[in-house]
Amino acid sequence: MLGNREDAADALQGALIKAYKHLASFDPRHRFFSWIYRIVVNECLNMLRARRPEDVLNPALAAVGTPYDSAAAAQQATQVQQALMQLNADARAVIVLRHFGDLSYDQIAETLGVPSKTVKSRLHSARQKLGEQLLGWRARS
Repeated sequence: MLGNREDAADALQGALIKAYKHLASFDPRHRFFSWIYRIVVNECLNMLRARRPEDVLNPALAAVGTPYDSAAAAQQATQVQQALMQLNADARAVIVLRHFGDLSYDQIAETLGVPSKTVKSRLHSARQKLGEQLLGWRARS
């Protein structure tokens, strides 16, 4: 969601503090996971709103395989990261929750407080935009 590990750690820490302070507001009729995840997502969105547009992403390079493989993997990771960061916050949230958080549509809907159909629609649109950015293809109408 945020583009780098340090910001993610800051967001998580802030979210855990907020969750602790507001633990009494948790409704046990709902899943705790969805409640805490929503707090984390909101904290990430707040950080994104506060971020200056000129902030630069600094992805870490992983040394796996040959130097060429490492450079190619780093370049691909950078391209994916840049494409994700070009999506609006709602689209990025559904991509991250689905593909990196491995949540179901219903879990994402509960976490974001939107209907499952909205999740499916946002996910479809976000995938289309990523496909256009990363692969240069456009959906046929």
